[in-house]
Amino acid sequence: MNIADDVLGPWLLPYLPLAHRVLHAAKTQAVAEALNAERRGNSLSVRFVHHAAPPPGESYESFIARTGDVPTRDNLHDLFNGVMWLTWPLTKQRLNSLHANMLAAHGSAGPRGALRDALTVFDENAALLQAPAVLIDALRTRDWKTLFIEQRALWQCARLVVFGHALMEKLMQPRKAITAHVWIVTALTDEALAASLTVERLTSRPFLPLPVLGVPGWWAANEAAGFYDDAEVFRPVR
Repeated sequence: MNIADDVLGPWLLPYLPLAHRVLHAAKTQAVAEALNAERRGNSLSVRFVHHAAPPPGESYESFIARTGDVPTRDNLHDLFNGVMWLTWPLTKQRLNSLHANMLAAHGSAGPRGALRDALTVFDENAALLQAPAVLIDALRTRDWKTLFIEQRALWQCARLVVFGHALMEKLMQPRKAITAHVWIVTALTDEALAASLTVERLTSRPFLPLPVLGVPGWWAANEAAGFYDDAEVFRPVR
């Protein structure tokens, strides 16, 4: 596992020192052990264990809720999951608690339901956006011209942070079509983010699709004329 210099984009910068330390340690030990070394430094309540730790028949989320152990494989996907646990512990605990409560009430058989689907989307593919109202309004209506061209300078007043560990993994091989599920926030703190994860909001179609490499400053290619003309990526509202 390695992170090449050409993918050290803005998506990785908030996590870069931690991710590099874990990656360096993972060259000689399991990812779980590398993450646990960081855990001891920040009082995280969960610990990372071998991916085969859950007993047969017990779901991943239920196992975490019952034991406080996070099954972890030796790959980038699970490494980034661990980095998110270390960075956003209250939010990750909130996601796990909601999952586990649903599983306890309804079991793992049958339809997952809107809440569990939303929790999975958030955990895997969310990006957090704190931005001026004009940018948020343009994103809601998929007014890409306003969002990325006419109000381009206003992105200097916005903050976009990747939360989903699958999204982060995808961005290690950047391509134009990578799209995040944006969760609008008013504050980028772990406490505020965890508190925002209410059942009501999660089940009300809360996500806004955003091709993240269209964000000014996130990819040099979006400086080119015609970049945003690709209707396969920058799609209008249905």
